[in-house]
Amino acid sequence: MGGLSLAEVGAAHHDRLWMRGGFPRAFLAESAGAWGRWMESFTRTFVERDIPGLRPGVSSEGVGRFWRMLAHLHGQTWNASELARSLDTRTKSVMRYRELLEGAFMVRVLQPWFTNLGKRLVKSPRVYLRDSGMLHHLLGLVEMDDLLHHPRYGASWEGFALEQTLLAHGEREAYFYRTQRGAELDLLLLRRGRRWGFEFKCTETPRTTKSMHIVKADLELEHLWVVYPGELEYQLADGITALPVTRVHELVLQTQTG
Repeated sequence: MGGLSLAEVGAAHHDRLWMRGGFPRAFLAESAGAWGRWMESFTRTFVERDIPGLRPGVSSEGVGRFWRMLAHLHGQTWNASELARSLDTRTKSVMRYRELLEGAFMVRVLQPWFTNLGKRLVKSPRVYLRDSGMLHHLLGLVEMDDLLHHPRYGASWEGFALEQTLLAHGEREAYFYRTQRGAELDLLLLRRGRRWGFEFKCTETPRTTKSMHIVKADLELEHLWVVYPGELEYQLADGITALPVTRVHELVLQTQTG
């Protein structure tokens, strides 16, 4: 389930795609209310009917609670024992729930990149809800104004930009990188033996950070793109470029033929 992409709907519909997600019927709903009703029907059908068919014996109610809990942890490092305590269930159960939702393309588990760099690295994956509209529905958000004032606003945009990048570049050999000292990269793509980095910043004025320079050197990146919701592409530093999310798909040819 890839869903609609910005390359398909056009830059003018960025906010609509971000808010409503990539399910065609959700994106094309005639109103926010119609969108909400469709999402509610979809999630209820998935939990009550599809889950028993996908994994007999798994608690549909448990998966539903887990799914909603994940919405509040969107983009964070996976901690099965903490989730199990929050849901008053076993660690083995939350692992099964995650595997089920990942297999149904509802959840993305982004694995960490680690190799012998002589650094202490985070080795647990990050977990995202793949569809931004589903995330917003599970958070109880209906309008863009609701999202703008929600604590998960930045995490929502990060996940949206991540999915748009993977739709354009493919999902193979995709990782994140983080040291225990805090230097991190939201997305690392390995292509033809080269390493390309992406940071997702929900700001109109992206800037370089110490972390970006550390990661660029650590990973020997060919280039680092700071993807943001603005309109202009411009250089931030040597090998680091600010890039509108609406132009991420244009990099596919550059990474494949460069």
